[in-house]
Amino acid sequence: MDYGRAALADRLAAAYAAGTLRGPARRRFEALLPAHPALREATRIWQERLMPLTAALPPETPPARVWQRIEARIDGASPNAAPVSRTPIASRLAFWRGLAAFASIAALSLAVLVATPSAVQPPIIVVLSSTAPGAGGATPASFVASISGDGRAVVTRPLTQVALQPDRVLELWAAAGAGAPRSLGLISASGASVVRKAALPPGTDHLAVSLEPSGGSPTGAPTGPVLYVGKLTL
Repeated sequence: MDYGRAALADRLAAAYAAGTLRGPARRRFEALLPAHPALREATRIWQERLMPLTAALPPETPPARVWQRIEARIDGASPNAAPVSRTPIASRLAFWRGLAAFASIAALSLAVLVATPSAVQPPIIVVLSSTAPGAGGATPASFVASISGDGRAVVTRPLTQVALQPDRVLELWAAAGAGAPRSLGLISASGASVVRKAALPPGTDHLAVSLEPSGGSPTGAPTGPVLYVGKLTL
């Protein structure tokens, strides 16, 4: 397989950065990175493209019990243990040991909380590609959408600015199979958009972006051409 091909490198890097490349395929991709500059460059570009989407995710505050457990581990005993008398030297030594332990445990705890926040499902990343073939017949990706785990919030960002006439807007749609699409709202052609709507339609398997008159579709269905489409699995 020629990993130097731009289209192949871009497709693999997009799946890797979005987290949809998993298991043995992901490990193989990581093993290939050191020997393939094209893969490394494509991965860097996709990571830079997707990173701004994380800014829309709500911050997670660690629960009080996490800090209580950290303090208990620093003391080396349960929170209800009886106090132990210490000499001044022993107290100072315990203080510095406790400080070092706190730094290690706090760093580990924060890393775990950031990586796997409790009761919060990770977002789903969808790449929406242009419906108009580009050079060489490729379908360039033009939008990225991040869907919250519960499907109630969608963040979109164009990968390249979309030129629109003053009386035209972009509208985001969700649809299941051949069913009627449901509008999720208008989105920006040049920056990030946060769409907070009711849950996505059951069985939603793709998102689409259409070109509409100012104010959005007047019929509740796409009236202009569908410019971008992306598949997803909830």
